[in-house]
Amino acid sequence: MARTPKARALGAALRQAREGKGMFLREIGAAINRDIGVLSRWETGERTPKPEQVAQILTTLGINGEDYEQIMTLAYGTDESQWVATTLPEQRQQMAAYVDWEQNATRIVEVAPLLIPGLLQTNDYIRAIMTAGGVPQGEIASRVTTRIGRREAITKHRPANLLVLLGQGALNQEIGGQEAMVEQLQHLLEMAARPNIELRIVPDRCGWHPGLEGAFALIESKHATKNKATATSIVFMETRRSVLMLHEDYDVDAYRQAIDKIMKVSLTPVASTKFIKGFLNRMEKSSVN
Repeated sequence: MARTPKARALGAALRQAREGKGMFLREIGAAINRDIGVLSRWETGERTPKPEQVAQILTTLGINGEDYEQIMTLAYGTDESQWVATTLPEQRQQMAAYVDWEQNATRIVEVAPLLIPGLLQTNDYIRAIMTAGGVPQGEIASRVTTRIGRREAITKHRPANLLVLLGQGALNQEIGGQEAMVEQLQHLLEMAARPNIELRIVPDRCGWHPGLEGAFALIESKHATKNKATATSIVFMETRRSVLMLHEDYDVDAYRQAIDKIMKVSLTPVASTKFIKGFLNRMEKSSVN
């Protein structure tokens, strides 16, 4: 059975809890009378344990309190077609799962009508968003570091291919002031020059297209299981109060079709680079004046 995002997150949480206690799979298996192979597949998300089995494992590990409750929330609804996270703990769990998918991706598509996507953001751009968004001052530095660290997915030795469909509106939003925005656009051009990155601008005057419905990311990856490598895809999107992750083929296909439609109205990579350079030149000239 294909691994759902939530099943994978549950497995990762169980593995981290076990390793944090310094215990081996054979010890857990002996305590709850389960085969090591089954436990291993639970930890990879290839198979999913029942909630009562998760509770057994956590009890064996001596996990309690808030940690127990957070892992148990992952034990329910692991086979559902959608994973909607509405509480802060759930959103943190989901974001951890998303980053894991991102780091194992073979291809990432970012549809970003209004903001530069996270994988291409500079330090000052990230900091400005978090400060204006009310993130506690003491958390900003670590969060900036975490987001910059995600860039490894597209800069490592065997990076994921990245397609960014960036709305012209994202260039018009002066996040962090003019100096920070100039640096951000220069960084965009540098990243767009990488062979694994395709950046396309979606101009304002191109009429309606699915990108106007909101930002989303589509991630394609191959997850190795005991017997084979399984190709999987997810769609991820955020709203003001919740985060949504989709993995069913019919949902993912709908977003693939949306991407195809946006591609048709976007500029070519060469034209997009020229567009950004022109925009950047105008910004730099206005700063001098």
